[in-house]
Amino acid sequence: MRTWKSVLSVAITLLSAAAIVGCGSSSSSSSSATSSAAPAATGTSSAATSSAAAGSNAAVAALVPSSIKSKGALTVAADASYAPNEFIGPDGHTVVGMDADLSAALAKLMGLKANVVNATFDTIIPGLAAGKYDMGASSFTDTKAREKVVDFVDYFQAGTSFFTKSSGGVAVTNLASLCGKTVSVESGTTEETDAKGQSAKCKSAGKPAVSVLVFPTQTAANLALNSGRAQVSMADSPVAAYQVKQSHGAFKLVGQTYGTAPYGLAIPKHSGLAPAVLAGVKALIKDGTYNQILTKWGITSGALPASQVKINGAIS
Repeated sequence: MRTWKSVLSVAITLLSAAAIVGCGSSSSSSSSATSSAAPAATGTSSAATSSAAAGSNAAVAALVPSSIKSKGALTVAADASYAPNEFIGPDGHTVVGMDADLSAALAKLMGLKANVVNATFDTIIPGLAAGKYDMGASSFTDTKAREKVVDFVDYFQAGTSFFTKSSGGVAVTNLASLCGKTVSVESGTTEETDAKGQSAKCKSAGKPAVSVLVFPTQTAANLALNSGRAQVSMADSPVAAYQVKQSHGAFKLVGQTYGTAPYGLAIPKHSGLAPAVLAGVKALIKDGTYNQILTKWGITSGALPASQVKINGAIS
């Protein structure tokens, strides 16, 4: 959110390679999303270059508002620094990952093309509210606060996990054990909210505060951990697991995953697109495309059955 060799090698390469996720202005890269059938290593954009009408679902397409249908494309925003959910592919500009593939598959059902653009996470919801994007597909936790600004179609569930260096890392079991430690998080995420909230609790209990380092991308938060600026990092459970796996032993998961909650595809309120997205996600689950996408990106948990896909299903 790279040649994916390890978080350590990526951290070093990021300093000099424009193809690395998060390098330069994250809002400058844009691409058409890959189809779920395309190999992860190719960085292709077959979903956007093929005929959008081919493979469309008449029932889903009928729900698409005319204002979007007339454009012929679905503009989707993603912060491409959150692998395997969304990140920049080997070509240095194509947004790939679970959410990019899901967006491409949804657009195809609607008879549209998907144009997935890279945007800094905390700018996506304001961009949706301003009409800049049709949908946000960027591992958004569906929260009551966010539902006040946008609508969500819930499609996945994830918790928050902690990870640290395997050698010289710190002991963390839960949020309460962060007191006195330095934590790196991505701006605008629930992890930032939780870490800052825990810091206040630590101070109220007479304990050392949490030093929360906030970065514009998860890639930068990972670099802070790798360089020793941070002692521990926090990310959504599939992302943390992926980073640890890619580190080839440099990082390790610690503590307990907490706060399991739904991911939602973010949609501007009153745009009329939510029913089409809802129907599309359910169709992709039922025909097996959804599970194929998760399997492609090595995501082994968090899938929702069609019966649990809903609009604005935040856990209170």
